Order: sequence, then structure tokens, then C-alpha cells
Amino acid sequence: MAAGGLGSCCWSTLSYTSHFQVRTSSLVVKAPRGRLVTGKPLRRSFVIKAEVKYVNGEEAKQLVAVEGYSVVDVRDTSQFERAHIKSCYHIPLFIENKDNDIGTIIKRTLHNNFSGLFYGLSFTKPNPEFVQTVKSQLSPDSKVLIVCQEGLRSAAAADKLDQAGFENIACITSGLQSVKPGTFESVGSTELQDAGKAGLVTVQGDISRVLGAILVCAFLFITFFPDLAEKIIGLIPI
Repeated sequence: MAAGGLGSCCWSTLSYTSHFQVRTSSLVVKAPRGRLVTGKPLRRSFVIKAEVKYVNGEEAKQLVAVEGYSVVDVRDTSQFERAHIKSCYHIPLFIENKDNDIGTIIKRTLHNNFSGLFYGLSFTKPNPEFVQTVKSQLSPDSKVLIVCQEGLRSAAAADKLDQAGFENIACITSGLQSVKPGTFESVGSTELQDAGKAGLVTVQGDISRVLGAILVCAFLFITFFPDLAEKIIGLIPI
């Protein structure tokens, strides 16, 4: 490119470190009488980020047994206590929500009367100390296998640790519910794949599912159509 009798060109070289690819560029300008003027080098840095590995149960077993990955279980306490991989770190992504403001009390009451009662799910909130707790147990260059029950929480946890600088992260694609019995040595009262099952659903099976659905629908109907619900209730003979 030329302008006002000046011509210019530039070149670049690449250098590598363990974490960064660094591009260095220099600008050369040709003056009217052929004199070369070299500008200051321009440095641009490009961060090369490692990708999170998504593996199945057998592959996860190899990562732990052969490659030395540490297991971080991010499930809530209730699921962890039912069954967990032996010698893993338990650092929940969500913790029990014990806040006592009006909004939280109402949400917790509704949760405990429905999801909590029928499916054994705890009322939780994000753990604000999750990343810091992991860092206190493992260094960012550690090899970490993150596990949860269905695979969603582990993916979210992996994203947080990736942003925090952890470089070797793996997750089980569909969570511990997809792991075959005997894949890992486990501790607890049930198998790893069954640790997410709790509440009345496990006791009464299909009857509880149907009853739970009916109660939820009735609750929503009364909430959104109170006048009509009152009329219907008034037609019921006592």
C-alpha cells in the first residue's frame, strides 16, 4: 500500500510458551529516497484454552486409574450420602438454602410440599464459595474429573473452573446415572446410578407420580383461578 510517496510492509513471527501463542509484528516504512524506517514491534497475545473433556463411565474410570485424575463430586449432600465414589472430594455446586426472607420462605415451603416430598430434592442455592473451595483443595494444573448425577451440574462446574484457570477438566457426559454398577468403588447405601432417586416416588412408584401430578395441578388451579375453584369446592357435598 502506498500514500504520498510512502510505501509500507509488515511481517510477523510466532513464538510459543506453555500457555500462550504470541505474535510479534514489525512495521517497515519506505521513505521517499529509499531509506527504511523500522517501527516498534507490535505484540499481540492469543490465549489457547484447553477444552473440557466429556467422557463415558468407562473412559472416566481410565482417567482416574491410569492418568491420575482427582474426582470432584458437585452434587448436594443428600445425593452424595446415598452413594459416592470412594476417596473423592465433595464440593457441592449448590448448597441448602436456609435464608429466611419472605420470598425464600414461600419458595421453600412450596418446594418441600411438592418436589421435596415426592422426589427428595433439597431446596438449594448456588454455592458462592465453590471455586475458592476447589482451589483450596486442588491446584489449577491438577487433572480433575467432575461428577454429578445427571451431567448438568458437572458441566456448569466445569465452566466455572475453566474460567478460573483450571486446564485439565473432564466430565461424565450423562452423569453418574449412566455409570454401570462396579465401574467405580463406591461408598453409600445404594448404587451410584440410583443416588438421585428419593422421596415418595421411590416408595409408591407410579401411584405417587400420578398423585403428585394431580396435587400440583390442583394447587396451580386454585392459585390462578381462586373464584372458580371456590365454586367447584362449593358443589362438593359434605
